[in-house]
Amino acid sequence: MTSTISKDAMVIFTPSGKRGKFAVGTPLLQAARKIGVDIDSLCGGRGICGRCQVSQTIGDFPKYNIKSTFENLSPFGSKEEEYKQRRGLKLDRRLSCSCVVNGDMVIDVPEESQLHKQVIRKSAEDRDIKIDPIISLYYIEVDKPDMHKPSGDTQRVIKAIKEQWNIDIDKISINLISKIQKILRKDDFKITVGVRLNHEIIAIWAGLNDQSYGLAIDVGSTTISMHLTNLTNGKIVNSVGAMNPQIRFGEDLMSRVSYSMMNEGGDMEMTNAVRQKLNEMVIQVAAEANIDCDNILEIVLVGNPVMHHLILGINPIELGWAPFALATNDSVTILAKDIGILLNQDIYAYFLPCIAGHVGADASAVILSTTPQYHDELTLVIDIGTNAEIIFGNKDRLLACSSPTGPALEGAQISSGQRAAVGAIERIRINKDTLEPRFAIIGCDKWSDEEGFSAIAKKTGVSGICGSGIIEAVAEMFLSGIINADGVVNGKLAEKSNRIVKNGRVFDYILHFGTGLDAGTVEIRITQADIRAIQLAKGALWAGAQLLIEHMGKPVERIILAGAFGSHIDVKYAMILGLIPDCPLDMVTSAGNAAGTGALIALLNKSLRAEIECLVPRIEKIETAIESKFQEHFIGAMAIPHKVAKYENLAKIVELPTAKSIDDENSDDTGIRADGRRSRRRRKHNK
Repeated sequence: MTSTISKDAMVIFTPSGKRGKFAVGTPLLQAARKIGVDIDSLCGGRGICGRCQVSQTIGDFPKYNIKSTFENLSPFGSKEEEYKQRRGLKLDRRLSCSCVVNGDMVIDVPEESQLHKQVIRKSAEDRDIKIDPIISLYYIEVDKPDMHKPSGDTQRVIKAIKEQWNIDIDKISINLISKIQKILRKDDFKITVGVRLNHEIIAIWAGLNDQSYGLAIDVGSTTISMHLTNLTNGKIVNSVGAMNPQIRFGEDLMSRVSYSMMNEGGDMEMTNAVRQKLNEMVIQVAAEANIDCDNILEIVLVGNPVMHHLILGINPIELGWAPFALATNDSVTILAKDIGILLNQDIYAYFLPCIAGHVGADASAVILSTTPQYHDELTLVIDIGTNAEIIFGNKDRLLACSSPTGPALEGAQISSGQRAAVGAIERIRINKDTLEPRFAIIGCDKWSDEEGFSAIAKKTGVSGICGSGIIEAVAEMFLSGIINADGVVNGKLAEKSNRIVKNGRVFDYILHFGTGLDAGTVEIRITQADIRAIQLAKGALWAGAQLLIEHMGKPVERIILAGAFGSHIDVKYAMILGLIPDCPLDMVTSAGNAAGTGALIALLNKSLRAEIECLVPRIEKIETAIESKFQEHFIGAMAIPHKVAKYENLAKIVELPTAKSIDDENSDDTGIRADGRRSRRRRKHNK
């Protein structure tokens, strides 16, 4: 009798670098799983789903002291041939579930076959988001009913998941139980189940289904953005946006809280309005991407505390006065149907935790996206919106506050203001000598003084000025001397330029006369009231940031501007205006819609959900409404860029005008200041 000596083979997997010795004849997918190699497989090794594709690397590898040859991997098999005929297979690809180890080899696992894929998000830090799925799909073959082994269909499904995937199911709804028999018999007891957090079945399909999607939703005071995302690879397949219909109840948060206070049932009116809009957006985002709504399996929502409460059906009335108590600041997991979202009855909606008061789940999402908690530098993160949320700190300590900036910075409450859209002025430069402007509009890559601009503008119109445009306009008016540090238009310049025009007792600056183009083009002017609205907004923003800096006791080292609007601001002009504190300009970046990105991260990674839930209770909330120095900081910040704060970094790259008083520059011969009030100095002189 002769004995057989088992030969072990060395298998190296790239790009992970993981390796191990395995007995000849070991299935390659099994070998990978034994040493924790990241290979996806939905069908459980049956050669059906094709997710476990790999490539063998051929050649000598002295570093590993092996030679990887074709013969060391089993020949192309019948399951692989069948899959190739049905769905196609690249020449160098093999199904790791259908081939075995015959000798030493190097195996590459391509990105699309990795379960925890890396999704690159172009944000402030270009960091990778590892997919750690909340929802997983499992293909199973369920035992058929047997009179000799009596068992319910649901119990046999749970048994199959345990046996084939080693997943313990402890929850399934009566809604799914009522459908399970029909689904099982549709494809000979072969089904795919969607399992949430490895314990609850939330969806069932007949046969193989490899499509799963989620929604990341940022509900802002003014706008709502929704991203339909592939839960397997993290790719956004479609995005839609809409105005928040609650605007009709008030443009800012406190006006909506007041509506709830003053009108019985007003809170439910606002709740129903936003829920209806969310449903419309769900239908739209899925239809445009040609995605079946039954394959949307998870929703993540973020928003400020008032939006958070209203979506959940909670009256936000307590947020209308101190101590601004939240009904809950923990994360919330609720069935989507319970907040009126009409999808699969068993899918969940997850709300990130609120920080406190008026710093909400959107601020938590911004932190999740911009990650100040990982860095040594003291980072100021400003999420600019109708209600600005500000975070300051680093890996050792984080502070947060909110500041009521209002909608002016987004183009609202501005005489010629509009939302960012084709035809809106977004960039402005003013000649210091002639006071003539040049500008750029959304939808045209040329400036207004360049050849070809007029032809394009005739089609788009020059329809108004958006948020980034109004910031540059006020900053350029300051740099060119049209307004002084106190924001007052110099009426004497009307003698120099026909763009400075009197408007009652004050003066305006005409940015665009509205002639020479099509009928959709209108006169666009910057009024004294517009400048005041911008000063009020930026004063509140600066004051909130300064309070955090004082509480920290250390200066800002890095600034991140978040929000869809923040990503379009030229940071130099934001600093000239005094919207943000002084800082080296190369340390000021934009993070785009960081709240939306944070919602996306929470949708794709359950570990990071847990991390932000643990972090939020440790964030220190500073309440601006009761801070005695807020008003002092606010008054100082009304000046451009600031009444007393030094902008030394800015002064190195921009020649700032010498500060001049309102009375010196902006009083006319009658002693009336450009803001309509009498000059104190003039009155004293006339006595």
